[in-house]
Amino acid sequence: MPAIQMPKIKGMHGATFAHAFWAGLRPVPRFRHLFICVADHFEPGWKTNSESLKRERVARWASGYARSVEGVVDSRGRPPQHTFFYPMECYQPQLVEPLNCLARAGYGDVEIHLHHDNDTSDNLRAFLLNATETLNRDHGLLSRDSIGDLRYGFIHGNWALDNSHPDGCWCGVNDELTVLRETGCYADFTMPAAPHPAQTRMINSIYDALDDPDTAKSHDVGVPVCINRDRPTDSLLMIQGPLVISRPNWRRKPKVENGNLSGSQPPSAFRINDWLRAGVCIEGRSDWLFVKLHTHGAQEANSAVLLGDAMRNMHRGLKESSERHGFAYHYVTARETAQLVTQARLGVIDPDFGSLTW
Repeated sequence: MPAIQMPKIKGMHGATFAHAFWAGLRPVPRFRHLFICVADHFEPGWKTNSESLKRERVARWASGYARSVEGVVDSRGRPPQHTFFYPMECYQPQLVEPLNCLARAGYGDVEIHLHHDNDTSDNLRAFLLNATETLNRDHGLLSRDSIGDLRYGFIHGNWALDNSHPDGCWCGVNDELTVLRETGCYADFTMPAAPHPAQTRMINSIYDALDDPDTAKSHDVGVPVCINRDRPTDSLLMIQGPLVISRPNWRRKPKVENGNLSGSQPPSAFRINDWLRAGVCIEGRSDWLFVKLHTHGAQEANSAVLLGDAMRNMHRGLKESSERHGFAYHYVTARETAQLVTQARLGVIDPDFGSLTW
C-alpha cells in the first residue's frame, strides 16, 4: 500500500496541519448526543459606514430567521439556535435590539465580540465591564451566575485572542485571558482560525487555558476538560469548532474544513461527516460530540446561504443522519454549550436541559 502523501495548504503548517490531516482520515466516531452551536461574528458595519445598510443587514435576520427555520426542529422539537456575537466596539442599541427580539422569541442569544488594537489591560477591563452592563441593563441580555455576576461568551476579532497575531496587531493585551475571566467570560469561542496564523496548536478540543500574563497566545495549549476532574484554578474555558483536512476524492482536492458557514463555504449535508470526524468532546465523555460552527452572518453573501435553502438542506441532512445512525441531536446556544460542557465534566451521563442555569 503506498504511503499517504499529505498535501500542502497555504497558511497551515507543522503539527497543526498534521493533526488536522489525520483527523480528516478518521472514521466517524460512535456517539449518542450531538450538540450544534452556530457562533456568528455578527458585524453589521462590515465594510460600510452606511447606517441604512447596517439596519438593513440586521433587519434581514430579524424578519427572515423564523421563516428560514420554519418546520425545522431537533430531537427535542427545538428550532435551530443562532448565537449573535455582536462587536461591542460598534455598539448601537438600534442594531442590538432586533437581535434581542430573536433571542426572546426562542431562536438564540446575543454575546460579545470585540475588535481592538494596541490596547491595554486596564482599558480592556473597563470596556468589557461597561459592555456587559450595557447589554444587560438596556436589553436584558446576558445572564447572572449564582452570586449575581454577569456572565458572557466571547469571540475575538481578527482571530487575535490574547495578542496571538504574529505581527502583534489587533489586540495588544498579553493577559487577555485573565481580563476575560475576571470580567465574567464563561468561555471563549474564537477557534478555529486556520488557515490564519493565529491558529492554536490545540485543535478539535475543549480545554482550560491558563494565562501567562507576560506572554502572548497563552491559549496555544491547555488542559483538556476531563470527566470528574476539576477546572484548574484561574483558567478560561476554550470551546473549539472542528478543524480537519477534508477527505479528497476524484471530484475535489483536500481543503481546510474549519466549520465556517459562508457563501464560499456553504452549509451542506456533505460537510457533516467532516465535522463529526473532528471528534470534539471532553475526555471520558466521547459519546457527547460538540460541533461549534462559525460565520459572519451580516455579510450579504453569507446571509443568503444561512437564511436560504443551503442551510435547510444541511438541517435535513442532519435529521436523516440522526435517524440512520440512531443519535440525538440538539440545537444549542453558546451559553448552553458551555453549561453542557460543565455537566459532562461533572460526570452527567445524559444531558439535563432542564437544569441549565445562568
